[in-house]
Amino acid sequence: MDPLTDIIALLRPHAAFSKPISGRGRWGVRYAAYEQPSFCIVLEGQCWLTLEGDAPLMLERGDYLLLPATPAFTMTSEVGADCTLGNPSMTGVRHGEPDGEPDFRMIGGAFQIDPGNAALLGVVFEKIHIRSAESDTSRLTRVIDLILDEYAAERPGRDMILQRFLEVMLVECLRWQSLHQESTTAGLLAGMRDTPIADALRAMHSDVRHGWTVAELAQHAYMSRSAFATRFTTTIGCAPMEYLARWRMSLAQDALSRGGTSLDRLAEEIGYESASAFSTAFRRRLGCAPGAFARSRRGSSKGRVYAS
Repeated sequence: MDPLTDIIALLRPHAAFSKPISGRGRWGVRYAAYEQPSFCIVLEGQCWLTLEGDAPLMLERGDYLLLPATPAFTMTSEVGADCTLGNPSMTGVRHGEPDGEPDFRMIGGAFQIDPGNAALLGVVFEKIHIRSAESDTSRLTRVIDLILDEYAAERPGRDMILQRFLEVMLVECLRWQSLHQESTTAGLLAGMRDTPIADALRAMHSDVRHGWTVAELAQHAYMSRSAFATRFTTTIGCAPMEYLARWRMSLAQDALSRGGTSLDRLAEEIGYESASAFSTAFRRRLGCAPGAFARSRRGSSKGRVYAS
């Protein structure tokens, strides 16, 4: 099994909104934090993006940025430009001089993911910045070209097509990062680049109900137990058994949210000896019993409307 596919399936990403952003002259805008993943693609010109707590980051034509959650940030035409407070909007915005052709254009937007599995984003990635000047982004560019073509036309089914293209763009970006050899950020994508660790991850995902031990996983990686445990922790950001426990709990939360599975069956499916053992582990990690969690998730999903 492909761990990245498994996790993306649980996240159920879909585009909450996307919009054109343009600017001309000197300008700056400041936005508050936004919990959901967000992205931007620079189509023309450049700007400076400063995430809260980070140094200014230059975004140039063809660059793509993906964030698992969006902190407060500023976006300016140049470093030091005064900023006005930006109001969240799902429609296009123009910064700086109101008249004349813009010298900066981008597409910005956000994805919505299944809230019950939001914690998985931290396992997948932290921040992805694809620089067109340094990398072959031809596949991603073709997807973006299709998105731009849909933006420019008023064809029937436009919103649905845009939704699908934006989802493909997200997955392509994550897949691109999983093959990129220069990133050093710990997480699932780093693990998928490391052949021994990737073999162990695939083993866990292909048979989550198995009573895995570190020694068994080390055999899949063709490494000693101690060397594997150290390498896994450094690469993924947590120990092998911790990763397995998190993945099992993610599967459990998803199943409980959907309902229709008894605790005995669920416990067996994700590798616990009994429903009581599963319930104890679940309560220890999430602070509530599986039944209470299921009731709260099904209650909170009633009437949920996603922005589009």
